Amino acid sequence: MITLVLAASVLIGVSLGILGGGGSILTVPILVYLAGMDTKEAIATSLFVVGATSLVGLVPHARAGRVRWRTGLIFGSVSMVGAYGGGRLAEYIPGTVLLVAFALMMLATAVAMLRKSRKPKAAKPAHTELPVKHVIVEGLVVGAVTGLVGSGGGFLVVPALALLGGLPMSVAVGTSLLVIAMKSFSGLAGHLADVQIDWSLALMVTAAAVVGSLIGSRFAGRIPQDTLRKAFGWFVVVMGVFVLGQQLPHAVWVSPLTWTGIGLAAATAVTRGAVRARRPRPAMDAPQVGSRESVAHPGRHTHRGIVDSMVGEKE
Repeated sequence: MITLVLAASVLIGVSLGILGGGGSILTVPILVYLAGMDTKEAIATSLFVVGATSLVGLVPHARAGRVRWRTGLIFGSVSMVGAYGGGRLAEYIPGTVLLVAFALMMLATAVAMLRKSRKPKAAKPAHTELPVKHVIVEGLVVGAVTGLVGSGGGFLVVPALALLGGLPMSVAVGTSLLVIAMKSFSGLAGHLADVQIDWSLALMVTAAAVVGSLIGSRFAGRIPQDTLRKAFGWFVVVMGVFVLGQQLPHAVWVSPLTWTGIGLAAATAVTRGAVRARRPRPAMDAPQVGSRESVAHPGRHTHRGIVDSMVGEKE
């Protein structure tokens, strides 16, 4: 069984390295269902595993210039304050309501990540930092939501940096690892007084996850931004549906209204995709002004036009 736990732990690291999220949502079930840990012990252990793995996975991203340090440090510090407030507020809200709301928010985030805007907002250059005011507001909101539901660091940090902040996806992923590490170790400190951690197992799981994070971070810089964004979106869809499946009562899933709504949503998505696919695309035969081809060979097409006209005159 320990071999299966370690193999699954590698996936934790790969998820963090490539997507910048998914650590806590994957780690807790692995520790509970495969390692047989108590839920509270699994949550505390997952904070150590995810924090250490994120910290190690941060190194290759930083070397590649995919980490905005000021943005990450401010975001992480502010989100910890928001998480404390959200945690206090969560005492007055039923857990099922929180998790269902969290799952719906995950699905909404996934739709935003998967949706391809007709006029996409230009991403900020990789070397720029986000405005401090934006970072503080986004950090407070993400931290409050994280405190309410008890997880979801990367699933909220990456979209906040990429969609709201306009950072490239690879930079958002790298910066999110810094934020996740800060929040994880902060949360771990609050659990150590009440929970006994099996450090031997925790270190083995962490080592396996670190290997996975190093593998994932190497691929993160080579994956196209659009592909990375879509992969993250679909990953969040799967996690959101899983959480909904665990929280909603069985009667909801067998209700005809539920499946009618799902069918209508799917039909709408397919129809919109088909309409977009049928729209004519601009012709790409002639190179645009300022394109690589026209800049590299400025006289090629003019020369061809002169030759063609001379041939026509001779004929």
